[in-house]
Amino acid sequence: MDTLYLKTQIAMRQAEFPTDLKKREHPLPVNDGKIVTIPGVRRCGKTSRMEAVVNELLASGIGRERFLWVSFDDERLVRMDSTELDKIIEAYREMYPDIEISSVYMFFDEIQLIENWEYFVMRLYKHYSKNIYISGSNATMLSTELKSALRGWPEEEETLPLSFLEYCEFKGIKTDSWLESDLAKLRNAFFDYNNEGGFPEVVLTENPLQKTKILQNYFDTMLLKDLVEHYGLSNIEVLRYYLKRIMANLTKPTSIRGIHGDIKSRGLKVSKNDLYDWANHACDVFMFIRVSNYSKSLQKVESSQPKYYCIDNGLRDAVLLPQSDDDGKKLENTVFLQLYRQRTPVHRIFYYQGRGECDFVVQRGVEIDRLIQVTWNLNDDSTRRREINGLVEAAEATGCRNLFIITADTSEEISLDNGMTIQVLPAWRWLLGK
Repeated sequence: MDTLYLKTQIAMRQAEFPTDLKKREHPLPVNDGKIVTIPGVRRCGKTSRMEAVVNELLASGIGRERFLWVSFDDERLVRMDSTELDKIIEAYREMYPDIEISSVYMFFDEIQLIENWEYFVMRLYKHYSKNIYISGSNATMLSTELKSALRGWPEEEETLPLSFLEYCEFKGIKTDSWLESDLAKLRNAFFDYNNEGGFPEVVLTENPLQKTKILQNYFDTMLLKDLVEHYGLSNIEVLRYYLKRIMANLTKPTSIRGIHGDIKSRGLKVSKNDLYDWANHACDVFMFIRVSNYSKSLQKVESSQPKYYCIDNGLRDAVLLPQSDDDGKKLENTVFLQLYRQRTPVHRIFYYQGRGECDFVVQRGVEIDRLIQVTWNLNDDSTRRREINGLVEAAEATGCRNLFIITADTSEEISLDNGMTIQVLPAWRWLLGK
């Protein structure tokens, strides 16, 4: 790799600033003296969050020549060896010999594509600049190994597709009005959000067929580049079918052993161990997020059948095509993603399964903070009994009395004979914190 090509890339990126952006709910930290890592699924807005930092710094008077931005998904750069990464600094210094390197803001997009990149970043941090931002589409950026390599300095800013608040802001829908006309628009926006998800490009696309095409392309890229190419997998069609099976099983515990039996019955060959590995890889590239069954026994937690929530409802719909009974499943997925966004390092999310089931057990530290059921509505008596009984059973098992049922558009308070109270909230209000 010669420095001329690197200089061209740096200069081209600088010329593009400032960029026209929709703001996200939580801006990245600026000048905090830590390496900021921005992991997340492809196309969820990681690059835009870094660009927002550039816009903020430009507005404060920082010149664009002080931004060193390299995107490693460039077909020539992705072939770089980690030993060649120092040429980036060499190229920048040749371009700007009079700029003190410690004053430079460095942005490395999709850097996880380069093996052993973390040692290069640590060297930069120790010897050159304290203003470093790195993004990537693989959960290794969240790993304890990375924290060890970077000596505990990274500040994690995991990024998901848009929250409902961000979705409304992208769509120009008011979220702070109590006028009935505005509330009606909010409700309608929620139904759209629950179906199409929150990938920014999709949200800003008007044509429904084009939305589906974009999402199918996202899935194919995750399948072929993030899984097959990155992990050296073969058996692509079996992998594709397997991922669809996990998506179709949304909200239910997933038996990989059972899926393995189904695949074998179709005359297809794959080992059970491969399926376990593939599930881990799919979580690593943020296609799914795994949730374990709650137990006070760590052994039972680890051995339980997990649930797999999908990173985006629209992505799942585009891959599976909508099914008639999916509204409630997608609502549960929407609620999970919001709980996942809100978590802190001391939070964990489980489901509870005993005689009945509770969708979400939210643990904060050693205490159970909330118990949450999700159902599209409570109009059916059997559904109402099932949701209440599952909550009560989970409350008795955990000792938690902070009980909620989240529905599409119902609000009430349920007082039980045992003294417990359940708050029933419409999802569109709960998602906005109203």
